[in-house]
Amino acid sequence: MADLFEAAGLTPSAPRPLADRLRPASLAEVVGQDHLLGPEGPIGRMTAARRLSSMILWGPPGVGKTTLARLLADTAGYQFQQLSAVFSGVADLKKAFETARTRRSAGQSTLLFVDEIHRFNRAQQDGFLPYVEEGIVTLVGATTENPSFELNGALLSRCQVYVLKRLDDAALETLLTRAEAFEGRPLPVTPAAREALLAMSDGDGRYVLTLAEALFAIAGSEPLDPAGLAVVLQRRSPAYDKDREEHYNIISALHKSIRGSDPDAALYWLARMLEGGEEPLFIARRLIRAAMEDVGEADPLSLLVATAAKDAYDFLGSPEGEIGLAQTVVHLATAPKSNAVYKALGAARRAAKETGSLMPPPHIRNAPTQLMRSLGYGQGYAYDHDAPEGFSGQNYFPEGMERLRFYTPRGEGAEAKIKARLEHWAELRRERSSEGSASFQTPADGGSSR
Repeated sequence: MADLFEAAGLTPSAPRPLADRLRPASLAEVVGQDHLLGPEGPIGRMTAARRLSSMILWGPPGVGKTTLARLLADTAGYQFQQLSAVFSGVADLKKAFETARTRRSAGQSTLLFVDEIHRFNRAQQDGFLPYVEEGIVTLVGATTENPSFELNGALLSRCQVYVLKRLDDAALETLLTRAEAFEGRPLPVTPAAREALLAMSDGDGRYVLTLAEALFAIAGSEPLDPAGLAVVLQRRSPAYDKDREEHYNIISALHKSIRGSDPDAALYWLARMLEGGEEPLFIARRLIRAAMEDVGEADPLSLLVATAAKDAYDFLGSPEGEIGLAQTVVHLATAPKSNAVYKALGAARRAAKETGSLMPPPHIRNAPTQLMRSLGYGQGYAYDHDAPEGFSGQNYFPEGMERLRFYTPRGEGAEAKIKARLEHWAELRRERSSEGSASFQTPADGGSSR
């Protein structure tokens, strides 16, 4: 790592963070990524052959993307060159490519590592293409964002995307054990506080070592319990970026937990968003959507509950208004579910596109003028309120279009009664259509023909 310190004007003996001092010196020391680095993993196979392909390393902070790129270069015998999309511009890219071209002519391969590659704009990303295609550089890009959304399709087609996992408790424990061995003493915490420390780290290896370093620096005579740990360390909010992919992943998790009738999981994801600083009205909008899409006519009051929660939050604000959101989450998750209306609208819209501009049948068209009446508009219209059981059974689809069924209630909750009613009406419609046209005519004032 000496070159990093020399580049920064430092010497290897300068004070360095514990996370940097414990940076893995070989691929075997990298924790938590066995699915990629193991003998059967894709990167493990590449390093065994000492031939690397361009790749994108996608994962959360603190899982070793930069370290992995450097170790790949060392293992395969490539020259490592690093850029940051935050600090580098077009001139830096051109210089890196020319340096790599010179190395190639001397028989030396270059691994160009670009941190935060998603921060380069589309034109800058396109600039990599000819150099990757010609093999002048082997590109390793690191990103915390979904490459499907943030990187050009042309660049993605030339790179393998490898997903690095957040570190589990076993991997984080390995890092803490290494820190204790390096310091020559145990962490000054109780077993329960150690578990709390792992939870605080939220899968971030760099962060768990930063917390460990702070604990070593302030070690007292007695180990800290969870309460003491909370006093000494300021716990950060769970990883949650309100305008990035995690924002959509967690709101989707809330919605799917509601759809899956799991109020406890739904409340957890609600709490994750609130703790992460999500705008509560964004959550309220999704709850209204869930009430319409997933509960529907099985519990028609759910839509009123969801809109009332939105109004309550508007009126009260935080934190009191958040209780209304929680109440709605529980109501929706425990309500009977039906997506029948949601599906019916989609089917009806598809039919509307396919049938074009078919007119309503003449008997249900308005007839405000004599000409319209002479053309048969409104003639034979059966007034349903005067029909037995308030149901005439007339056809309301366009002439020449067969009757279609879009709405098929599932029979859950309140929809059970709707299902029975529709089945009864369907039987009446069959009976009355076989008897001929209905004889229940429009009232004399004609007002109900509209």
